[in-house]
Amino acid sequence: MKLRTLLLKLKLTSGFGIKSEYAFYKFLRNKYTVLPVEINFSALDIAKCVNLSNRYYDKFCKSFNSKEVNDSLNYHLEHVKFISILDESYPIGLKESYLPPIIIFYFGNISLIENKMLGVVGSRKNTDYAFKSLNMLIPEVVQSDIVVVSGLAAGVDKLSHQCTIANGGKAVAVIGTGLDIYYPRENEQLQRNIAINHLLISEYPVGSKPLRFHFPERNRIIAGLIDTLLVIEAKNKSGSLITANLALQNNRNVLAIPGRIDSLHSVGCNELILAGAKPVLSAKDIIEEFYYK
Repeated sequence: MKLRTLLLKLKLTSGFGIKSEYAFYKFLRNKYTVLPVEINFSALDIAKCVNLSNRYYDKFCKSFNSKEVNDSLNYHLEHVKFISILDESYPIGLKESYLPPIIIFYFGNISLIENKMLGVVGSRKNTDYAFKSLNMLIPEVVQSDIVVVSGLAAGVDKLSHQCTIANGGKAVAVIGTGLDIYYPRENEQLQRNIAINHLLISEYPVGSKPLRFHFPERNRIIAGLIDTLLVIEAKNKSGSLITANLALQNNRNVLAIPGRIDSLHSVGCNELILAGAKPVLSAKDIIEEFYYK
C-alpha cells in the first residue's frame, strides 16, 4: 500500500486518535532516512509502533481490517480531495505546529494556504461591538492580500467569513465536522460558498458529526495554519483563549481587540492584552504584523 494511502486509512479507522496518528508518523520519520512510497504494515505492526493501549487495541485492529473502512478508503480516494503530511503542498507552519493533522480534507482552492493568513476567533454569542470592529478592520486587511481564517462557528467566526467575502477577500474555514456536514445548520449557504469559491478544510472524514471534542482539535489547526491570530470578544475560559494559547505555543503573533472592563465578552481579550498580547486599535495594527516586522 502507498504510505500516503495508509495514512488516509488510519484517519478513517476507529480507535486511533490524533496523538496516535502523529506518533505513527514520527515513528516512520525516525525509522527511515527517506520515507518509502510503498509500505507494508499490518494493524498489529502499527499498534506496536505507537504503543497503543489495551483499551483501544481490539477496536483499532477490528476497524482497520473491516470492509467498512476499506469501502470508506476507496470512496475517499475517488471522491474527496485531501493532502497528507507527506505532501510538498502541506503547509510548513502547520507541520511544525502542535500535533499537526496527518490528513487534511478540503473543498476549494488549496493554494490559499500559501498566502499570509490571519486567524480570527471570538465569542459565539457576540455583541454589536464585534460586528462593528470586524467591519472597521477587515476591509483594509483583505485589501492587503491577507487571507482570513476562522472556524465557521456561530458568532465572530461566521461574521469574519461574511465580512471577508463581502469585501472581496479570501476566506479559509476550518470545521469540526466532515466536509459534507453543516454545523450550525444556519451556516449551510456560507459553507457552500466557501467550499466553492474559497477554501473549506477538515481533518474529519465525510459524514463525521459535530462531536464535542472535534472543536478543540479543530482549534489547533487554525493556530497552526495562521501567521497571526486576532481575538475579538472572548469570555474567560473560552475556546478562543484555547486557540490563543495554542497560537502562542506555535510562536504565532496574538492580537486582541480591547473591550469595556464591565463586559463579560471582553474579559478574555483584556486579560490577553494584560499578559502581553498586542492591542488592536486599527487595521494598521494588524497589517504591520505581516509587512513591517
